[in-house]
Amino acid sequence: MSTASQPTDPTRFILIGTSHPGNVGATARAMKVMGFSELVLVQPRFADVLIQEETVAMASGAADILVRARVVDTLADALEGVTFAIGTAMTPRDFGPPTITPREGLANLARNHIAVGHKVGFVFGCERHGMSNEDVYRCHAVISIPTNPDYGSLNLSQAVQLLSYEWRMALGGFPVEARTPDADLASGEAVQGMLGHLERALVQLGFLDPAAPKKLMPRLNQLFNRAELRQEDIHILRGIAKAIIERCQR
Repeated sequence: MSTASQPTDPTRFILIGTSHPGNVGATARAMKVMGFSELVLVQPRFADVLIQEETVAMASGAADILVRARVVDTLADALEGVTFAIGTAMTPRDFGPPTITPREGLANLARNHIAVGHKVGFVFGCERHGMSNEDVYRCHAVISIPTNPDYGSLNLSQAVQLLSYEWRMALGGFPVEARTPDADLASGEAVQGMLGHLERALVQLGFLDPAAPKKLMPRLNQLFNRAELRQEDIHILRGIAKAIIERCQR
């Protein structure tokens, strides 16, 4: 089990006034994929949103996040225990917290988290209106996702997925495990044996004139060396050579 799913999880995702149950479920799924577990809802539109059918369906296996999620009345309640709050909104024009970007800003924050032990809260506003200025003022920073200047509209759960990924990578990420075994590369001896077999087949086929072979076989040798043949490749090529010889001898 990853450390991110333990009680030391350094992150809380906070959704303010969420209107669509599907977004709550999809948020839970996005969080779990990246190894985060703490979700808090501030005055969602539907009081029973955590158990609605659409919510559970969109969570797609992350129902445990929904079971542990909390519903609170105010952002102040949701931020209790958070030492660094990040608002997902534009900075108000008059004044407000500094703006950071996901890649560089979260990398810097991760270093501080390791040194200081921050409890980080990502705060998301409602789908239609985002965060109010008063909510933004409670945050230590706001984060700006660099999107297409002509179309920067992100769905709520998409934004959660993007930022949870960037934050997980800033914290060190998860190892990528290969789904296929390491290649069983063919030995030089196996390649030469296959080339000899293939040469006999090409002679039988009339493609190679043994009296004037030119550089066909050396070129094929170089071709197969570049291909870094696996043992199963050798078996296939030998099977082709065998079939050619048998067909030519009929």
